[in-house]
Formats: sequence, C-alpha cells, structure tokens
Amino acid sequence: MKRTGISGRKFAPRRGRFSALSAAAVLLVIPTYGDHDTVARSLTTTAPATAADARVGALFKGDLDGGHYCTASVVHSSGHDLIVTAAHCLSADESEGGRTVFAPAYRDGSAPYGTWPVESVYADDSWNEDGDQDSDVAFAVLGPGSQGGKQIEDVVGAAPLFADRATGGPVTVTGYPSDTEVPQVCTNTATAYGATQQRIDCPAFPGGTSGSPWVTEGGAVAGVIGGYEFGGDDPDVSYSVVFGPVTKSLYKLAESAGDPEPVAHATARAADSAAVTEDQPLVCACLLP
Repeated sequence: MKRTGISGRKFAPRRGRFSALSAAAVLLVIPTYGDHDTVARSLTTTAPATAADARVGALFKGDLDGGHYCTASVVHSSGHDLIVTAAHCLSADESEGGRTVFAPAYRDGSAPYGTWPVESVYADDSWNEDGDQDSDVAFAVLGPGSQGGKQIEDVVGAAPLFADRATGGPVTVTGYPSDTEVPQVCTNTATAYGATQQRIDCPAFPGGTSGSPWVTEGGAVAGVIGGYEFGGDDPDVSYSVVFGPVTKSLYKLAESAGDPEPVAHATARAADSAAVTEDQPLVCACLLP
C-alpha cells in the first residue's frame, strides 16, 4: 500500500481571517495543468520543472531533513491557502514530530518556493471516526510560507476542484515517490472502481505518492491517490475517492473556516452512492468563488 506510516485522526482548529465561500458548480474550459504529453499514455516519466507543475509538492514533517512522505497540490480558494491530499497523509496532532510542511515544486533537495506550514486539516467524519477508505481525502489550510508572508496560491497558482462524480476520462497524475527526489508523472484513463472510487494504471507510483493529484484535461483536480488500501497495494495501479458531494462540502468547510462559529469538521455525510459511469467523459464542474 502507498501509505507511509502517517496516521491518526484529523483536526480543524479555528481561523478567523477569511469569509465564507459562495460556491457554484459551473462548466469551464481551463488551461492545461501540467505539460505531460497525453499521447504517452500509461508511461511514468520525470515531471518537467514547469510553472504549472509547481502547484504539486511534497509533504515533510518539520523540515526538509526528514524526507518527504506524501504528495499534495494547491487548489483554488478565496483565501489562496488550500492544498488537497489524502486524509491518511495528515496526522491528528501537528505537534507530534513537528508540524507538516508543504514544499511546492520540491526537486533534488531544493524547495524553490520555500515551505508552507499546515495550520488546519479538514476530513469527513467517516474518516475521522472510522478510517473509511471511501473518505480518504482532506484539505489543509496553509499558513504564510517563507516567501515574504505571501499565500501559497499567490506564489505558485492553483487548480480548480472537480467534484461532479464522473470518471472515465484521461487524467494526469503527478507525485513524489519517497525513494526519489524528483516528481514523477503519468497520464492514463481513469476507470470506475465500484460506486465511490476510481483507479488508474500508471507504473512506479509507490509509497510517497499518496495524495498525488489526478488532473483532468481541463486542468482541474478530480482525485488524489488514496482510498482503496490507502492508494493501492500495487505500485503500478493507483486509486482515488471519486470527488462528489462530500468532497465539495469539505472544500466549502475549509473555505468558510473564518466564520464566527466555524464547525470543527464535516458532519453531513452526503449521499454519495450514485453509480460511477465508467465511460462518461470528465467535464469540469468546478468550484469557484
């Protein structure tokens, strides 16, 4: 399995800087996120060092000395401070072993855009209480990084979130295997795995790639490596929760955490049981401010 030993329940302390999001699901055509050649399907190669790929980064505990253990990516938010990853990548108590930090575009021991501390984490109750593999996705609010107090999205940009439950289209997966110092990338067609998850055949995505974003041809994040067996029990096959109403609710919760009486975690477990259509192409039902 792609899990790397980080475990525990999630937390979501208050923050008071941002107003609530008024979100809408809209159809968009968005510039491509990442420069991987979509013709080279099911091949894993080193990801290019491009501005678009800088939105993907590695997660570390405390600082860069301990080695990276998971992957995350920046998603658009009104606060310009959100990343998405697998829920199993984030610990319950960020004081244990040092706070988790995100290093976008990390490569060969260098963090060209600095590091950004995780301030709060949002995961569904079914993950928090039961470790439900159908809920293995989380959003994290980042504090100001080492770039003069700027927010992460203002420095590296962000991708919109796709949360329309469709699967079956081509996606590009970018992640950091824990035994390499450069990100790897693969494009292939995502297929349904039951009613709530999806899978993709991409070789050499072992431990450390949990949380890697699945990016549609339209440029939106439609999944993260996680779910079944914490991302899969075979490095050549990866899994993700299908993003639907629960994921959308988590996103809104992370966005609106600055309300006077923020909720600690998502309590409404939306009925996310509609069948996934394997042949349905992905269109971008993205969340915008």
